[in-house]
Amino acid sequence: MIPVLAAWQRPYLNIFKHFRVEEWKRSAKEGDVAALTDTRLKGTIYRIRGSNPASSYLQLPRAGTQSLGLTGRYLYLLFRPLPRKHFLVHLDVTTEENQVVRISFSSVFKEFKSTATWLQFPFVCGAASEGTARRGAPGAAPADTRWTCLVLDLPSILALYLSRRYSHLRGVKLCCNLLVKNLCTSDLLFEPGVTFGEARLGDLSCRGVAPMPRELAFPVPKGEKWHNLYDYIRFPSEGAKLLHNSIQKSFPSPVAGDQVLKEPDRPLTQLVTLSRPVCDRLSLVPQTTSPKAVPHRCPVVTKSIPEVHLAVPGPPRAVPAGDPMLEEKQRLHGAGDCSDGGIHVYAHQRRRHTARPVPASEEGLVPDPILKLRTIIGFGGCSTKWALWTRDSTAVVYPCHAVIVALLLKTGEQRFFLGHTDKVSALAFSGSSTLLASAQTGPCSLGRLWDFPTGSCLCLFKTSLQSLVSLSFSHSGAVLCGVGKDVHSKTMVMVWNTAQVTRGGSVTVLAKAHTDVDIQAMKIAFFDDTRMVSCGRDSIRLWRVRNGALRSCPVALGEYHSLDFTDLAFEEGPRDEQELENRTLFVCSRSGHVLEVDYKNVCVRSARRLLPAQPRGDTEEQAESSSGPGIAINSISMSSTFCATGSEDGYMRLWLLDFSAAVLEAEHEASVSSVCISPDSHKVLSTTASGNLGYLDIQAQDYNTLMRSHKDSVLGFSVESKWKQIATVSQDNTIRVWDLTSRQQLYDFSAAEETPCTVTFHPFWKILACGFDSGVVRTFSLAASDLLLEHKQHRTAITGLTFSPDGNFMFSSCLQGTLALYSLVARKTQVLRVLGNVVARDAGSGVDTLVVSGDSRLLAFVGPSKYIVTVMEACSLDELLRVDISILDLHSTCTVLDSAVKVCFGPVLQGELLVSTSSNKILVLDAKTGRLVREVSPVHKLTCSSLALSKDGQYLLTAGDKVIKVWDYRMRFNINFQVFIGHSEPVHQVAFTPDQEHVISVGDAIFLWDFLAPPPVRSSPGRAHSCTSTLLLRSDSSSEEPKDISDTPRQTVPLPSLSSPPCLDISSAHPAGFQSIFSESDREEEADLPGSSRKVANGHKDVSVLVVESDGNEKPVVRPTVGQESPRSPEKTANEPRKGTKPPKSRCSIRPDSYRHFTPHFKASVLPQSFLSPPAGSEVLKLKAVIGYNGNGRGNMVWNPDTGFFAYSCGCVIVVEDLHSGSQNHWLGHAQEISTLALSHHAQVLASASGKKDGDSHCQICIWSTQDGACTAELFHHETQVQVMAFSWDDRFLVTIGDYSDQTMALWSTHTYELVLSTCVSEPLHDVAFSPVSHQGLACVGRGAVMFWLLEQQGAAVRPKIHRAPAPDVLGLVEMTSLCYGADALLYTGTNSGQICVWDTETNSCFMTWEADEGEIGVLVCRHNRLVSGSNTKRIRLWSVATVQELRLKGPNARCGSVLLEHEITLDGTIVSAAFDDSLEMGIVGTTAGTLWYINWVESTSIRLISGHKNKVTEVCFSPDESHCATCGEDGSVRIWALGSTELVVQFQVLNQSCQCLAWKPRPVGVWPCPGESQHVVAGYSDGTVRVFSVSRTEMELKMHPHAAALTAITYSTDGEMILSGGKDGIVAVSSPRTGMTIHVLADHRGSPITVLQCTRKQYHDLGVEGGELWLASSSDRRVSVWASDWLQDKCELLDWLSFPAPAGPEGLDSLPPSLAAFCPWEHGVLVYVGFGLQKEALFYNLRKKQVLRKISLPAFATSLSLSPSTPFMAIGFRDRLLRLQPCPAGDPQDYAGHDDTVHLCRFAPSGRRLLTASHSAVLVWELTGA
Repeated sequence: MIPVLAAWQRPYLNIFKHFRVEEWKRSAKEGDVAALTDTRLKGTIYRIRGSNPASSYLQLPRAGTQSLGLTGRYLYLLFRPLPRKHFLVHLDVTTEENQVVRISFSSVFKEFKSTATWLQFPFVCGAASEGTARRGAPGAAPADTRWTCLVLDLPSILALYLSRRYSHLRGVKLCCNLLVKNLCTSDLLFEPGVTFGEARLGDLSCRGVAPMPRELAFPVPKGEKWHNLYDYIRFPSEGAKLLHNSIQKSFPSPVAGDQVLKEPDRPLTQLVTLSRPVCDRLSLVPQTTSPKAVPHRCPVVTKSIPEVHLAVPGPPRAVPAGDPMLEEKQRLHGAGDCSDGGIHVYAHQRRRHTARPVPASEEGLVPDPILKLRTIIGFGGCSTKWALWTRDSTAVVYPCHAVIVALLLKTGEQRFFLGHTDKVSALAFSGSSTLLASAQTGPCSLGRLWDFPTGSCLCLFKTSLQSLVSLSFSHSGAVLCGVGKDVHSKTMVMVWNTAQVTRGGSVTVLAKAHTDVDIQAMKIAFFDDTRMVSCGRDSIRLWRVRNGALRSCPVALGEYHSLDFTDLAFEEGPRDEQELENRTLFVCSRSGHVLEVDYKNVCVRSARRLLPAQPRGDTEEQAESSSGPGIAINSISMSSTFCATGSEDGYMRLWLLDFSAAVLEAEHEASVSSVCISPDSHKVLSTTASGNLGYLDIQAQDYNTLMRSHKDSVLGFSVESKWKQIATVSQDNTIRVWDLTSRQQLYDFSAAEETPCTVTFHPFWKILACGFDSGVVRTFSLAASDLLLEHKQHRTAITGLTFSPDGNFMFSSCLQGTLALYSLVARKTQVLRVLGNVVARDAGSGVDTLVVSGDSRLLAFVGPSKYIVTVMEACSLDELLRVDISILDLHSTCTVLDSAVKVCFGPVLQGELLVSTSSNKILVLDAKTGRLVREVSPVHKLTCSSLALSKDGQYLLTAGDKVIKVWDYRMRFNINFQVFIGHSEPVHQVAFTPDQEHVISVGDAIFLWDFLAPPPVRSSPGRAHSCTSTLLLRSDSSSEEPKDISDTPRQTVPLPSLSSPPCLDISSAHPAGFQSIFSESDREEEADLPGSSRKVANGHKDVSVLVVESDGNEKPVVRPTVGQESPRSPEKTANEPRKGTKPPKSRCSIRPDSYRHFTPHFKASVLPQSFLSPPAGSEVLKLKAVIGYNGNGRGNMVWNPDTGFFAYSCGCVIVVEDLHSGSQNHWLGHAQEISTLALSHHAQVLASASGKKDGDSHCQICIWSTQDGACTAELFHHETQVQVMAFSWDDRFLVTIGDYSDQTMALWSTHTYELVLSTCVSEPLHDVAFSPVSHQGLACVGRGAVMFWLLEQQGAAVRPKIHRAPAPDVLGLVEMTSLCYGADALLYTGTNSGQICVWDTETNSCFMTWEADEGEIGVLVCRHNRLVSGSNTKRIRLWSVATVQELRLKGPNARCGSVLLEHEITLDGTIVSAAFDDSLEMGIVGTTAGTLWYINWVESTSIRLISGHKNKVTEVCFSPDESHCATCGEDGSVRIWALGSTELVVQFQVLNQSCQCLAWKPRPVGVWPCPGESQHVVAGYSDGTVRVFSVSRTEMELKMHPHAAALTAITYSTDGEMILSGGKDGIVAVSSPRTGMTIHVLADHRGSPITVLQCTRKQYHDLGVEGGELWLASSSDRRVSVWASDWLQDKCELLDWLSFPAPAGPEGLDSLPPSLAAFCPWEHGVLVYVGFGLQKEALFYNLRKKQVLRKISLPAFATSLSLSPSTPFMAIGFRDRLLRLQPCPAGDPQDYAGHDDTVHLCRFAPSGRRLLTASHSAVLVWELTGA
């Protein structure tokens, strides 16, 4: 290597003078080259004339094999083109990888061109008369062209255009039609026209700028200025960081720093602007600078230079050899952009031009590169015979198509050698494994030599062979031998000299020879670099290089002359002691022969043959005594103790050296291609024809598979996130499932006579769906390795197959254009709909043919033709939109219509659909309207084969041209993409992994890339803006505002983020060795400052220590103890717990990305204005049971295993249940939904929190005595909701934390329940816990940090110190969502990205993290050495953390492998609460599905303790015997409950429908109940269907569809023989459950939803009509119809029609209350009506008298109504959350609380002794005790 900054080259080197050009000894000239004296320049110049550059030139150095070795950064060329002539200059530079790159510039070149080894720049000559640059195309120099000083920044040119690192200048060639004054190199930037005195005055030397040396300077006459006489060109121009996008005129002084001298009397030179886009062009143009003068006094200095970017598309970058990433710097342009064909860029002055400063982050995606190759799954490509051991036997090197992989056996880590552009055909190692040789296939086979330890490419050379099939290195690494075919398909042997490669030299040819013999293998003898041996069909030859010639002689084979030899190996032994004649050569053949060749005598010494196993005798016999076909041996390898062979029968055999016996063998699935014994002789490497790579451990006698691979191209894949698996489908007719972590193949599916086409994973279940060319779609269970179902809806090959993201549907399409929709129920698929001719037949195939939106609502595909994109409703396949792609490009002049290729949905919130087209565009469409939003073009050179969008919607992946591009989806930058190479075949599919941490691409192999983009800032759905971040803990009384630092220069370029980071961190990380986070000096300082003001003298004090101050009447706030002055008032204790102080208003009210925060159900109800509570002891109703658990709460279940106390919340009720008897007690005291509970450690006190109580401005916290259930205190402090509460371990304190809108933390004394401390925080806190070690310590978690609090008691006041410890950097931007203390000094915290962090509470530092789940961890419980985690993936996991305490001492070296996952249970919803016993063997867990589970880890069981509805309950009813009740909900479920135990008996679930109403079939009159009697429930659904369920048989018996609209009411006839149903459209249908037929359809209420249907018995001729049944229908338009019917006689007669008046418009009502009616059980012929009317009242209407009998006044409009069948009581529910029991006909009403929302349902039992009420999802069971 050339030494950098050689001393003899400083400060500059005059090349012409140093190499004495005039003597022509060290330089060469050709043609008309003469030295002349120029009187104007006052010195010697060289004139080069001639029309042919090849025959007229001046060259330095003289010989092309020599090197100048000049390391200067800048090359100065002082020249002038001859008028009206073309010139050419070549510069040969060497990179740090010893790659020679030629840089050429000429006026002949019309456009910029680039290859991996050559850059060609057009040069536009400037004219003196035009002052700057001549306008026009490049061409001959004008007549008045000027002398030019050209400054080439060689390192920048290589870095920008080839991503190479510059080493030195190798040579210069100046060709034809030039006048050259001098040539110079230097590391200094010389400024023309500046004298040495002016340079000293301006202090230019400190910025790397110097005046031009005298021998290089042009003369300037007195009174003239340099810039008026000459041109100065610097290329690339100063500040150019992008290709072609920063072509700008140089500043007057090309200063290396960020300051520029400025002439007082003239403005700065203006920046270059472009008048039109220039595509794929670059011109090296004269950027003429303005004359510059340095003032004699102090110079005027500007503080900064604005960075300007020009909208100039650049050319595509050449792929640098050995570089895995191609940084294509090309600006995207829209459909209206056009190429000018040959226009170049000129720099010229413009006045009054302003430029917008652009931050550096806008240049392109960051980081650069954004992808890093992590893993390749695959082996082979061109051949499967090449796999090598390293010298130390620790790694294996093998090719995978165009990539060479080095696999470290111990760790499984892969290293990649990238640079080949086609499949690697051969590999070879030198004896020391320091040099690696490789060759690629193709018509122009290239070879590469690699420095194996560093992975760098030392040399690239042409092999002169069409296809190279074998390589062999000499032991010394000085000679390389190769065999292949030449252009005439003749066998050719090449021998190269590689001795100089490691010293910067090149590869030279030692000898070459053509031969007519076949050569399958050729190796250089390890004892002589000039000797080689080859074998092939019918020949074994010995070769030797002598005097530059390659000679060979054949081995006398005798009777073995017709064998087909496949491989050879030399006998291993001492290198020097053994004589040449004792060397033995072993050669194997396809006939099973192994020949032992005498190397000296060139003859066969002996032969043996491998035969199939015989009934008796050995498998290996002498050739003379054998007969029949042998087993073909493909490879042989020798060691000093044994021999290894690989044969066609799939066996690798280990033999003794005399082949007397096989000592070990390993059977493979396919024929063995090659074997290789490791240098230590402990392992044998083998490869197979099926693409498998593995090795046999001889000592352990164990075989290890290193890599499996597909035999052909991979067509597509699907990723499963939970188990980190990938399924691939290939042209080799197999479907394989791989483990992404270990790269091992897990499953291999294949069909005997079918070819798989597509594959996809279910998003949640371990189910794999596969489509085949026969049209069959099969689903497999990976857990059971079994076929689940087979669908035959298609007749031709499957082209598309996918699941919806929610997992409810599956879609498939075939070549005929058929589209099928499947539903998934109980992990089985059912066909819902099949459509023909909807998918384009020529749309291609793959996993991404059919795409579903992220919310699972929309399905998109190309069809019915390739010009059309169709969008359908996913659940029904109803067509929503069609977009004709061919007409969108209105400006296209192409006669071929544009067609769609692939589709991809954009972010759900933006509602966009991406379409890639055949014209290499991406069209972004509005998914609702089909409007073209924007267009990206061109995307790839060829058609884009795959599209994928990241989950956060920030990045887009495209595949095409064998490359991958990563785009910024929002196109925010000048360069919006990065390009990555590595595939040798077209990329068929590319996609992000579900966690967005990796990218997978498939084609020739499976590539796994690390995605290095900054982690997304999590935001809740629908959030458009983020709040302004402020100090985490702040003072609201401070009058000082933070200083705006936006105008100060940035020291580093920031990474782009989606939201602003906090302005200031509270604490910095403490260095190792701190004994205490809270130092004594801090305490002393606080003690010294008790007065009204405080100053901090120690300016270097740790800013992580904070104290809490009280300021006036405001809340105490937290301030860092830094050097600033702030007023301070004496502390004031909060002695009025009910009256909290008003918190600051500047709060962030955006919900953080954590499910831990409680959000109450939306309620349109209001709190009651009046409440008629019954007198004590006279209550008629008693709350007997509550059905349900509020899964919407957070931490709202508590259980103490010692005392057995168990409580949970349901709505606003606290349910205290005895786990043994099942009896319930109910604590009523809250008016709003309870958010959280907390139980003291001695289980004597329970704290509950809810929203604001009536008349209060703060949330309500109730303190309960667990002994008697009495509310002992009420606390009011937080404004919105209480997020979490916790008692200290000594139960002295209670801490409460407000939610993300409240952002306050309060500390209460449990003795007096007075507010001790209140702190305002500016970032949401998610969880809190007291330390079990220190009663004064607690911790809380929030956005990316843990805050450790230390409470210091100072008299009656408590003052905290807080240390904020940020999350480890490896986690990125995360929310710390949960925490719990462990044994001793351990703290466990969970994150919203699934990690668990372990903290040392003594140092407040995190020393360990591990991936515990795929989702957010919201619950953590630790006992001793076990830890339970619960997450929003519905899983609870039990971890063994016994070794964590020991690992605490290891700090950063701790590994997550020491944590053991003992057990895992999947429940029915996100985990929101958990309580376990001290051994963590059993516990209770609550989920968002409204279920409380009993968990027993020992028995691995989970049992439902409490169940409930998650969504709103839509109907309730009793069974006829009142032993059960039924409920239905908006979630589509019908649930049957046992009233005695309130346990869920059976549940009927209908997917994607809402169950609106239900009724229990009545018992026939006069029939005694039978134990085996079947009980039935009928339910009506939102799709208009009616389903009848058998409760006893737990199955659906009947499904009817009598309505076109959703059902709103349903009931049985009194005998149970008919079903009456009413719909949203007002239609009433009468259907028979026996036949399923609809008998009557009544449309009298058409247009208004039916609200009530009720049947009752009557006397046959009662009311003057026939029939034994009376029924009514009520609709929401305040109309009631009464009917008499005899269903057996098919009679149904209208008896009465009632219409109730109402005012014109409701006042104060958001929606109208329902119109409800019911027959009065205790007054025959009377019905009761409530609804919206002129008055708030209940009307009793007499059907006989046709008039209203009486009215009962109500406090509000009723929302529910039920009349007791046995006693004259009427139950009425109201919107203001109260239930009223009204005695009839008169009496004092009684109001009952217990509901937290509108009481929208109330139903009496048939006996009248029980009452069911419902409020949202809570169902309450009441008993009538005082009736």
